[in-house]
This record gives sequence, structure tokens and C-alpha cells, in this order.
Amino acid sequence: MDWNRSRRNGTSSPLYLWYNSAVNSSGPGLLAVLLQIKNMVKLIHTLADHGDDVNCCAFSFSLLATCSLDKTIRLYSLRDFTELPHSPLKFHTYAVHCCCFSPSGLILASCSTDGTTVLWNTENGQMLAVMEQPSGSPVRVCQFSPDSTCLASGAADGTVVLWNAQSYKLHRCGSVKDGSLAACAFSPNGSFFVTGSSCGDLTVWDDKMRCLHNEKAHDLGITCCDFSSQPVSDGEQGLQFFRLASCGQDCQVKIWIVSSTHILGFELKYKSTLSGHCAPVLACAFSHDGQMLVSGSVDKSVIVYDTNTENILHTLTQHTRYVTTCAFAPNTLLLATGSMDKTVNIWQFDLETLHQARSTEHQLKQFTEDWSEEDVSTWLCAQDLKDLVGIFKMNNIDGKELLNLTKESLADDLKIDGYSYEKEAMENWISKKKRTSPMTNLVLPSAVLTPNRTLKMAINRWLETHQK
Repeated sequence: MDWNRSRRNGTSSPLYLWYNSAVNSSGPGLLAVLLQIKNMVKLIHTLADHGDDVNCCAFSFSLLATCSLDKTIRLYSLRDFTELPHSPLKFHTYAVHCCCFSPSGLILASCSTDGTTVLWNTENGQMLAVMEQPSGSPVRVCQFSPDSTCLASGAADGTVVLWNAQSYKLHRCGSVKDGSLAACAFSPNGSFFVTGSSCGDLTVWDDKMRCLHNEKAHDLGITCCDFSSQPVSDGEQGLQFFRLASCGQDCQVKIWIVSSTHILGFELKYKSTLSGHCAPVLACAFSHDGQMLVSGSVDKSVIVYDTNTENILHTLTQHTRYVTTCAFAPNTLLLATGSMDKTVNIWQFDLETLHQARSTEHQLKQFTEDWSEEDVSTWLCAQDLKDLVGIFKMNNIDGKELLNLTKESLADDLKIDGYSYEKEAMENWISKKKRTSPMTNLVLPSAVLTPNRTLKMAINRWLETHQK
């Protein structure tokens, strides 16, 4: 019984399973809005100036910076995406792994396998400082604090340095227990920052380089992390809640809720996992308004999520190799994605369509909440799931219950398997009079198999790509 289809569309409820049915029942106005969703984001420019893999891209209010395995950093104007006269910036003797702007946009930092972090004047391309990692280890990531006073740099040997961004002097230094550092992000209020390691640990540091917290977040290693600039909600006086995203080699994006106060201290809580990718996730970033989260993967795709609902808004598949980096502009709905295909794609979002999409989803949810048990049964039949009508009626599933169903409740309460199998293998299993799930050993209420068309399409796309 394939109930994984709803999960692959970015939600644990079956909302997307009945999207089209609900549209057909609710009039052409709603249908028109849904047809526009595919045009919510469009590719407006492709930059192809780097001679090797693009490792990172970053926005200021007026510029886009990109860096590459080709040892260079390039700067582009956001007015027309032309390259600045003093670009490319050249100093590093090995691959440039990361670049980031100061909050003012006047300074750009870049870091490299050569063990240095370099500060550049973005107006004329002049070098302001070359800061050498104390251990000489390759520097994988760098990040400015929100007030521009500090710059953090993380290295392959696990060392993390806080530099004074005004004097260019080393301020403080620390290190993680195991692994190399691959990710770094400052909290929006600047009171702490987070690093991610190749061993999968999230480590939280205060401005004095004291370790506030350590959490095993991704089993196979962390590749990126990012804070939403918008608070989750207003808590008690002096208590701030922030949303943190992390991604890793385990093919997952995880959402965390972070709180910090002088009285109660620091707390990091796991919230949810976004499992839209089928390969390691190399990058993640929040939009400037905190309403969207984007991720890029080894599966060559870029997925855009609605932060509040965690539903997938769009999947972008124009890159031909691994997507290594993604970044939102700080003041407009522009997205940059970089890849091992040596290109950077610039995407633009249609704000009006975004609002319509969110409004439509709310309408559809309200529409379904009013369904009776008979309405649910009718919907099941329309989805070729007549076999489940009896189970749903037995459990009194109406519209409100339908919206709250999760994979776990389907398996535990309704005894629906929730896994996908090869058809021939499953038919062979059933032919031997085994009426239990091969994965859970639960008794199957029916021997009727439902084709997983979503998985078949994904497999066919992979085969087409890799057999060329």
C-alpha cells in the first residue's frame, strides 16, 4: 500500500494526494491558481564564467559573489548580472571553498584549501587582509557575525577561529573533538554561532568560544547549516526562538528550534526532517523573510520548501551535476544555485503567485475539513484505493481525521504498510500465503497492490540521466 507518495511531496498528510480531485470540485478559479504555481519561480540568468566546480555563492544588497575550485572569486552586479571590472579576485593558490559578505556588503571574505581567509574591498577588489589559520589547515567555511565585528573560520582539522573583523587579528580559537568543519552560521542576534562537522555534530559556541551545546545531528556528516533571520514566535520576556536548518550526507534536511536566554540558558530542540532528496544534501538556506527554505543535492535537484508548512513548493532540475550551494538575496526574491557543472543559475520568484499558492492550500485544507466519512470514501475510490474504504470507515475517518493522518498512524493505527516493494517480489511473497508486511510483520488487511508511480518516475529519470 503506497502511502509514501504524500511524504515525498513534502508533507505527512495526504493533502497532495487529493489536490487535483479537490481542484475539480472547487471551480475554475482555484484551478487557475494551481496552474500558476509551476510559474512561481523562473530561471532568469545563468553565469558560466568559472572554469571548475562552483563551491559557494553569496548575496549582498547589490552584488552576487561566487567562488570555485578554479581558485577565483567572481563578483556580479544584481542590476544586470554583469561581472564587475575588478573581477575575478585572485590570490588563493588552491580551491576557494566559501565566500560571504559582511552585513554592509562592503567587505567580502573568502577561504581556501591554502589555509587562508582573505578579506576584500568589494568596491575596488583590493585585498584588506590575509588571515592564516593557526594550524595551516585548509579552511572550509567562513561567516561574518551580524554586527560585522567578528568573522568565524572553520578548518579541515576541526579548528574554529574568531577573527576581529576590524583589526584582522585572531580573537579566540577552539576546536571540535572529531572531524573537519564544513558548516557555520551565526544566530540572528549574534549571541552565539553554530558549526557543523564531518562527523555529524552540531556544536554551539558563544562569543567567548565556550561550547554551549553539542548534538549528533546527521549520521554521515553535516554539509551546511543556516538560521532563519525571523524569530519563530515571541516567547517569555528575554527568551528568543530561532529556526535552524541543517543538512548532510544522510540525504536529509533537519529543522531545529533554538532558544537562548541569560536565565534559562541555551536549548536546541529537534523539530522535523525534510526528506525530499534521494542523495546527500550539500546546501541549505532560508529566504530573507524566513518564509522559504531551499536545499541543493547530489541528486542534481534544488528543492524549495514552505517554511511554515514544510511542503515542497518547487523542485528545480536544471543543473546537470551536483548542486553544491544555494543562497537567497537579502532584499529581493532572488535565488542563486551553484553546481559542479561550473554554472550559477539565478532564479526569480513571483511574490503574487507565492501568496496565491499559500492561500490556495489554506482553502483546500478548509474544504477537506468539512468532509464526512462518506466523502472520504468517495475520495478513496477516486484514488483507486477502494480496498481501504472499509478500514477508514471502521476507524471513522472523516475530513479532519484525514488531514491529521501520518505515516506512523497509518501503520500503527490503521495497519497500512507504508513501504514500497518490487511488484514481482511482493506478488511472490503473497503467493506463498504470507499476508504480513515484509518490513513490519504486521498483518496486511488486503492483498491488493497499489502502484507507486512517483517512485517509478524518479527511477526512470535517474536511468535516463545516467545511461546517456
